[in-house]
Amino acid sequence: MPTSRQIALAAVVVDIERAASRAGWDHAPSLYALVPTADLVAQPGLPADLAERLSAGWDGSRDHLSAVVQDDLAEDDLEEVLGHLAWPENVAGAALTVERIVVPPQVEEEAPEDPEEALRFISNHPSRTDVRLAVGALRSGETWCALRTRAFDSDDKVGQGSSLVPGLVEALLASLEPDGSAARG
Repeated sequence: MPTSRQIALAAVVVDIERAASRAGWDHAPSLYALVPTADLVAQPGLPADLAERLSAGWDGSRDHLSAVVQDDLAEDDLEEVLGHLAWPENVAGAALTVERIVVPPQVEEEAPEDPEEALRFISNHPSRTDVRLAVGALRSGETWCALRTRAFDSDDKVGQGSSLVPGLVEALLASLEPDGSAARG
């Protein structure tokens, strides 16, 4: 049985994926801080229009989350970059969107050993599938993923689950560990 935190995380990850969908394909990875909406709305000096927008989407619960976009990330070893991030204590979780090319295992085996040639080979292979991933994790351990393919680019064709992309899930969870790294967010 999902907890209220898991449900709130799933909702914000799906919202992030839909926003990425409206922006279209071929975008750099984007990183988000997940902050309790109640904390954002309670901030003194919050502009009235922003407070109104946040309140309009808020269900009133303490678990409801809002996504605060951070800088776009480089495509370089994303899992490693995420593993070196740290977040301020008021951030309940983190999420990201990233696009990937997926091919069957036999295509990967046929790819040249040179990384640039392999990328060119896989990128142009007729069996390739373009996917967009939205992945989120909370400090409390809950995770959620949403996956959309370019071939079935429709809100009702988005796959969801708690660990569809284990490497990215683990990297996001690592970024939420209090380890003394430089804070970002």
